[in-house]
Amino acid sequence: MTARPEEENVNSALALEGEVDNTWNDPAQRAPLVTREAGTFSRVTETICGVAEAPKPPRAWYVAFGIAFIFLNVLGAMIFYLFFTGVGVWGLNRPNMWAFDITNFVFWVGIGHAGTLISAVLFLFRQKWRTGINRLAEAMTIFAVMCAGTFPGIHVGRAWFAYWLFPIPNQMGMWPQFFSPLLWDVFAVSTYATVSILFWYMGMVPDLASFRDRANNKIKFLAYGLVSLGWRGSNRHWHIYEKAYLLLAALATPLVFSVHSVVSFDFAVSQVPGWHTTIFPPYFVAGAIFSGFAMVITLAVPARALFGLKDFITMRHLDNMCKIILVTSLMVGYSYLMEFFIAWYSQSPFEQFHFLNREFGNMWWCGWIMFSCNAIIPHIFWFRWARQNLAVMMVVCLLVNVGMWFERFVIIVTSLSRDFLPSSWHWYAPSYVEVLTLMGSFGLFFTLFLLFCRYLPMVAMAEVKSVLPQADPHFHAEKGERPGELAEVRH
Repeated sequence: MTARPEEENVNSALALEGEVDNTWNDPAQRAPLVTREAGTFSRVTETICGVAEAPKPPRAWYVAFGIAFIFLNVLGAMIFYLFFTGVGVWGLNRPNMWAFDITNFVFWVGIGHAGTLISAVLFLFRQKWRTGINRLAEAMTIFAVMCAGTFPGIHVGRAWFAYWLFPIPNQMGMWPQFFSPLLWDVFAVSTYATVSILFWYMGMVPDLASFRDRANNKIKFLAYGLVSLGWRGSNRHWHIYEKAYLLLAALATPLVFSVHSVVSFDFAVSQVPGWHTTIFPPYFVAGAIFSGFAMVITLAVPARALFGLKDFITMRHLDNMCKIILVTSLMVGYSYLMEFFIAWYSQSPFEQFHFLNREFGNMWWCGWIMFSCNAIIPHIFWFRWARQNLAVMMVVCLLVNVGMWFERFVIIVTSLSRDFLPSSWHWYAPSYVEVLTLMGSFGLFFTLFLLFCRYLPMVAMAEVKSVLPQADPHFHAEKGERPGELAEVRH
């Protein structure tokens, strides 16, 4: 059977778009951002809205949500146990006063970086390939920052005094120590969370209005109507929306580089061997983007298969993210090697001992897990077959996340456990409470993410439609489209 004329027009336009984007003569770059099966505006709306409108989610969603919710309850139980018993339930000791708590905090802050990078930075650079994954990455950012914010509040011991971290007058006339990098964390992370939430919510408003208009019961209509802020899709609404979105993107872009730089100051401003180095801010930022993109792929690959989004999260999106992981892996590997070089060049016996101990001391296995997962394994993405193989992609990204967690653990624990005086050295071993708290933080993250997948638009419909060939104002004239077809496309 031959294709209908309108289908041939759509297909030829999609192929033409791929040829225009062929920057490096790479077949992955010639692939369209939206497959031919979802080549019209109405199909985009039906597919993405259909995920939330389905009477029941897939069975795999129930299994995943049940497991995540169990671990969420474990997190709550461990936090209550910590509050009622004290931080002695952790494996902390002198000099290891930081361990899993701050490791988890830095890890989750890093995970949240890819969302803002994909949404804000790539938006400002007009990279169209962000459109299929930006909403999912933004949601990941919000949930990761929520997980990160849990740990500064509970690691201080007296969590009911956590409000002392904020610069508010109190009955004793005390103010926080503004020279402390821990207070800098409060300002940086809270600002990052606020802007990220606004950016995420602002981008969803047109799609939430679509959910409202398609609601099949009064509860959904009222819920989606409340959060869509009266959106009607008028020219004035779109004009204000685009201006606000651009301003938020410009505001969020410096945060990509500033937030994790400030987090790195927790270590860089101290005198502890292995921490007192100026490479930490760019090194932490590169590592955060590295781990963040790995987590985006870890979430996007199952989500596109489970909810039928392969037409919008295509292999071109995944291929581009694998290339960014490869580039940032090179940056992280360079930072590792530069740390060893500076330790040798400084001729400081304390620095030299620390880095030798990191790779050959009693925690050598942590150091080599860190180095191999972050600086060696991602090099498989030099090969195109690896960037097109979902199984390889998932394994590499999972190992990257493991390696980045161990990187933060190695930086914190090996530096504290072996500092200047051998008389103060002490070995650290985590308690079961710390391990369960870490697992519970993943439960919080995946519980929120699965709820997001079920009830909110995972893909930005308005932005995906903008990369379709039909969005070109000259599409109907150049491709011989009939007036009736134009009306269907604009539906």
